[in-house]
This record gives sequence, C-alpha cells and structure tokens, in this order.
Amino acid sequence: MDDWDERARSAGERYEDGAARLPDDDERQRQLTRMGNAAWAAGLSLLMAGRREEAREWLLRAAETYRRSWPDAPAGSWGRPIGAMKSRLIAGDLTGAHEDARWALDAGGATAESPIGRYAAALAHLVLGEDAQAAALSEALVGEEAIPAAVSASLVALAASDARAYESAIRALVADFEMRDAYLEYVAVADTVLALQALAAERWIVLDLESPVLP
Repeated sequence: MDDWDERARSAGERYEDGAARLPDDDERQRQLTRMGNAAWAAGLSLLMAGRREEAREWLLRAAETYRRSWPDAPAGSWGRPIGAMKSRLIAGDLTGAHEDARWALDAGGATAESPIGRYAAALAHLVLGEDAQAAALSEALVGEEAIPAAVSASLVALAASDARAYESAIRALVADFEMRDAYLEYVAVADTVLALQALAAERWIVLDLESPVLP
C-alpha cells in the first residue's frame, strides 16, 4: 500500500531543495519545471491521504511554478500550461484555471503543429466554457497517437455535454491509468480524470468513480 504521507513529504522536500538551488542561467526553466512536478506530486499525494487543504496549497504552487517556467521554456513546452490548468482544476481554483487557459490560447495552442498543443487549447476552451471551439479541436485529436483515445473521447463528450458518452470515456480513462506501468514522479494518481471530472461538474455531469488511482 502506498504511504501517501511519506510521498508528500518527500515531494515537498524535492521542491524546497530545488527552490534553494534555483540558478540564473538556462537551467532555471528546467529547474522550475522539476519543482512544479514535485509540487504536483506533493499535492496529489496529500489528496490521496485525505489532506485536502494542504493538497490544494501544493497544487496551486505547482500551477504557479509551471507558469514561472514558461517564459524561458523551449518552443512547444505545452505540458506546462496543461499541468497548470489540471492542477488548478483539481484544486478547485476556477478563476486561476481561466487565467491559465488564456495563457495556453494566447501562446498559440489552437494552431500548434503538435497535437499536445492542440490538446492544451481544447482543454483551455473547455475551462473557459467555449464548448464549440473545444469540440472542433477535440474531434480533430481523435486518432492522434500522442493523445490517449480515452482522453480525446472525454474531451469530445464534454464539449457536447453528452453525459452517456462522457461516462463511457472517463471510465475507459480510469482503466487506462490503472494499467499504466509508469507515472510522473511515480505518483499513481489519475490526475487527468480528476481535472476532467471538475469540468464535467461544471456541465452538471456528476459521476462517482472508484479506483485505486483516485482519492
């Protein structure tokens, strides 16, 4: 059984260690990304441990750190706005999620060559309630190897506010997470599911899910 309290403690220490050694050169943006990942890991671990208020603080710290890493990041670093939006959605910070959604769109996610960039834009439009724009981008992601099929199906269903299609897609995504051998920061938590569940609730789609990879 995972010791989520210990995982949270270890991740928090990695964040603080990174902050104490933050360089001024090009390595800075990479260090900030590592710190964002550590804060994300601490937040999700605390959430799994039932320590929701502390989890929220770390998830917001993750989002802020990803944003700090962006100005000097290489082109196409779409994981950073995606990570920020997901962290804020899980934390329940919709205002902050809206700001990060605008960041993803202003950065050109909708017209990115990378499917990950277009995924960032589709997620951003869903955050902003711009479902028509989200639908067009999400439907174009179907079949892209870089995007898990259950993710694109969930986006399409949310853009259409199709509760039945969403339930099928999100349960498939939970199963996908359960079968994975590798997780970011070794934290076996279905963060994408948690973020999409927050977007579903905004569309009055409420679905209870139980899994070892969910709180």
